[in-house]
Amino acid sequence: MSLITLSPSAIEQIKKSQQGDNEGLALRLAAKMNADDNLEYGMGFDEARDDDAQTTIDGIRIVIGPDCVELLSGAHMDFVELEPGQFNFIFLNPNDPNYKPPTEDGALVPLP
Repeated sequence: MSLITLSPSAIEQIKKSQQGDNEGLALRLAAKMNADDNLEYGMGFDEARDDDAQTTIDGIRIVIGPDCVELLSGAHMDFVELEPGQFNFIFLNPNDPNYKPPTEDGALVPLP
């Protein structure tokens, strides 16, 4: 199982955000389980630390702290339009107790 996967639209948006002050920094992803069994996600550009899990996808260096690896392992990040004009990063994460696989006409759709 891969650490995490990114959609083409997420890759494009991350690369746009990485220009300027964030150039050369890794994308740090984080997750924590809330008391109500919902996963909360965080992301930002940061320097890698010695104990981080690291992967590179399409030239984007991704780091995940050791306390978040189990929660994010196997997740897929996408950048989608949730409402007209409102784009957001979303996580499709089988480690989330509330996760339901994407469906298309009632059939499961495999993640990339």
